[in-house]
Formats: sequence, C-alpha cells, structure tokens
Amino acid sequence: MKIEECKKVEEKLYERNIVRYGINLNPVVSISSAALIILFSVYALLNLEQANQLFEQMYDFIVTHLDWVFIISSNFFVLACLYLALTRLGQVRIGGVDCKPEFSNFAWYSMLISAGMGIGLMFWAVGEPLHHYMEAPPVFADADPAFSAMATTFYHWGLHPWGIYALMALGLAFFTYNRKMPLSLRSIFYPLLKEKIYGITGDIIDILTVLSVMFGLATSLGLGIQQINSGLDYLVGIGFSVGIQVVLIIIITAIAILSVISGIHKGVRLLSSLNMFLAAGFMAAIFLLGPTSYIIRLFSNSIGLYFSSIVQYSSYIAIQDQAWQSNWTIFYLAWWISWSPFVGMFIARISKGRTVRELVLGVLIIPSLLSFFWLSVLGGTAFIVNESLDGSLFAMVQDNLPTALFEMISSLNIPVLAEGVRVFLFILATLLVINYFITSSDSGSLVVDKITSGGLLETSRIQRVFWACMEGLLAATLLLIGGEQALMALQTAVISVGLPFALILTVMTVSLIKGLQTAYDKQMRVKYQRKFEKLMESRRLN
Repeated sequence: MKIEECKKVEEKLYERNIVRYGINLNPVVSISSAALIILFSVYALLNLEQANQLFEQMYDFIVTHLDWVFIISSNFFVLACLYLALTRLGQVRIGGVDCKPEFSNFAWYSMLISAGMGIGLMFWAVGEPLHHYMEAPPVFADADPAFSAMATTFYHWGLHPWGIYALMALGLAFFTYNRKMPLSLRSIFYPLLKEKIYGITGDIIDILTVLSVMFGLATSLGLGIQQINSGLDYLVGIGFSVGIQVVLIIIITAIAILSVISGIHKGVRLLSSLNMFLAAGFMAAIFLLGPTSYIIRLFSNSIGLYFSSIVQYSSYIAIQDQAWQSNWTIFYLAWWISWSPFVGMFIARISKGRTVRELVLGVLIIPSLLSFFWLSVLGGTAFIVNESLDGSLFAMVQDNLPTALFEMISSLNIPVLAEGVRVFLFILATLLVINYFITSSDSGSLVVDKITSGGLLETSRIQRVFWACMEGLLAATLLLIGGEQALMALQTAVISVGLPFALILTVMTVSLIKGLQTAYDKQMRVKYQRKFEKLMESRRLN
C-alpha cells in the first residue's frame, strides 16, 4: 500500500469525525457503542432477575455448543505467532527497514512485564492454583496434584493469552508504523477489505472492538473491586456485599476521572511503574516468608509439565462434563480475546523499531515466565498453608475467591513479633489492586477513545472521562446482575463478547500475514538494491 493511499484512507476516516465543543470522534462508532452499553445497562438494572436468567441461558448455550471455537482459535493464534517469528517474515522491521527501537532492551522488557501484571494476577494467583490442587483438572489428573495444579494455571496465563496479545500488538504496530494508517483495528483489515475499512464495514469492526474491550475491562474491574472490598473488610471491617462494591466502583472511578481531568497521564505512568516495584516487593515478601525452597521446586517442575503436555492440554475439548472447562479455560480464553485490543495497543506503542521476531518472541516468553513465577510464589504458599490447616483454607475460599489472597496472608505462619508484617501485606495488597483499578480504568478509557475517534493519537479528555464513566457503569451493572453469583455474570459477559471477537481475530490474522508478506518482499528489494549499489560503487572506485 503506497503512502498516498494511506493518507487517502486516513483523510476519509477523519473527515467523518465530528469536531466541535472540544471533541473529535467518529459519530457512528461512538454513538452506537455508547447506546448499546447504556441500553444494556438500563435494561439489566430495571430487570435484574430477567437479565440474570438471560445470562444463564447465554452461558449454557455458548459453553455447550461453541466452546470449541475458543479452543481452536486460540491454538491457531499461537501457531500463527510461531509461524511469524520463525519464518522469513520474522525479519520484517516495525517502522521500516531503517527504523531503530525507541526504547532499550531493558526498558522494553520492563514495560512488557508491567503489561503482564494486573488485577487478574492479583485476583486469581491464590484461588485458582488452590482450586486445581484440591480438585484435579481433567487433563493432568494422573500427575502430582501440586504440579498439575500449577501447570493448569500456567496454561491459562502462559503462551495462549500472550499469543493473542502478540498478534494484536503486531497488527496494530505494523499497520500504524509501516503503512502509516490510524491506530485502529480496522486498519489491519486493509489487505482484505481495501477501502471498505473506512465505511460501514470498518465501523462495525470498531464497534465490536469497543464492546469487546469494554466488557473485558468491566470484567477485570468487577473482579478487582471484589478483591478491594475483601481487603478493606479485613482491614477495617466494612463488610462484603454487592452494594458496597458498587459504592467502591463509584468512588474509585471518580478518582480515575480526576486523574484524567487534571491531566496527569504522566503521573499515571509513574504510578504504573511504582506498582511494578510494589508488586515485586510484595512477591519477594511472600517468597521469603513462605516455603521458599518448595516454591522453587514447584516452579521448575510445573514448567516442565506445562511444556511437555501443552499440546495435549491445548487440544482438549470436554465431551461430557463441560463444567470445569467452561468455568476456567473457556472463560480465560474469552477474557484474553476481549482484552487483546487493550494490551495490544499498549505493546504496539512501545515496539516501534523491533523486528516481527523480536516482538513476538519477547511478548510470548518474558511476561509468561514472570507470570509463572508470580503464580508459583502465591500458589505454592497457598498449598503449604492449606496443608498446615488440614484443607481449611480451601474450604474458606472455594465459594468466595475474592478473599483467597487475604485468607492466605491471614494464615501465614508469621512470628508474633512480626505481626505488623501481616498488616503491612494486607495494606500493600489492597493498595496494589486499587492502583491497578485506577490505571486500568484510565488506560482503558484512553484505548476506547482512540478507537471511537478513528485512531487519533491525541484525544480529548472529555471523551476519556465519558468512557471511564461507561466502564464503571458496566462493571457495576454486571455485579448487580450476578448478585451473590457476580463471578458467573462477569464470566458470561466476557464469553458472550469474546465469541464474535474470536472470529474477527482469526480473519485479522490472515490479513496481517498477507500484509507482512508484502512488506517482506519490499524490504528484501530495498536490501538487495542497496547491496547492488554498494557493489557498483566499489567497482567504480576500483
């Protein structure tokens, strides 16, 4: 695609924007997305019982008849990543032949790691391994319970989610920096759809992207607010209920909005960096206070089981008892798919100058390994604490996963003189989740705002405030729909939006490969042309 054609596409995208009263947005994408979210929220809030029944029916239908879509598509994404990284297409450089990386290797890897840490790992790092430890997963049922529990958890947090993120990041980065197109998902479809991407077809792609991101983000915020409620209940005894969680959503969303209004986006980035150090300190404290030697052995053995069994596990589709796979694997894969534009856009923004091979392998390997160690530290400690309590830790948290992290900390064998350490860990864990909530909300509103404005790099604060409010509204609505079974409502929401988006990502991958093949041919022509010119110059001089 020529630069002139890119400019033509960009101009046609932006000429459809409304630019007045301090806003700059695509009216079709913005109004349609907002209207659908508001209509859904109003209907659900006015008919909570009926909405809950509808959610249950949707959940049952998808996990019974369409679970294979998530399994097969996620494997396709990982295979596509390996194909791009290990073939000649891996030589294509993001930004062009002469483009240099904007960040050092250390800075780039650090930011990839920060992208891998978040509300999800705080929420699930104790509850999920402990659940699989006490109730053996179907695939690794014959292995050591601790190793099989961790290997199963690694599958949910390893190559498959990061393969989805890598593809999304690569597509956005390539078409933004190499093809000079807007930073929007519709741009990736240009090789297949051509000029249709700036018409109604492109609008539909962006609307589905907005809904996917919003429901994925609302799920993360819903999980985070439950854990914040749990931490505050342990610290000050405020109680644990959906009503309290809705109030907390309003308060913390208001804080996120203030960060947007005050223009402290750099401050949010600093808070994100600070969160990395706080998370590292929290992990180090648990590692040292917990069963250190056991954690190391668990980490090593579980990685071995994960990689040796990944083909068997990733191809497993339940035939009879589908409850376990739907509650865990299908939920996770749908969550990662719906969350991919959010993480993908962040990775795309920091990866200019990297080759396709560097981007894909870096995204697949580094965050996965860090997540594995984080899960081993918290999960391994939970195993030992549970054994010391004769299984009572699992009994306390199996029906109330938001409390799992705090129940584990409460049960750690810490000397009486160091009791202040326990309180410090409570406070630190709660602050971490609160900060992840704020930065996720702020960053999520920025991503959605970019999509609804046609891929503009600079967007209005007013628009970001609006989408931050929509995120809070959606998260509160999902919690109210679920009531005491809020987790089920969050899972249903993300599975429902993840299903159509899985198909979109599949088509996107084909379009991306086609675009990279064209870029590789062009890059090789430039390379050989330069070699030829150098050869001719040396002959002339001789």
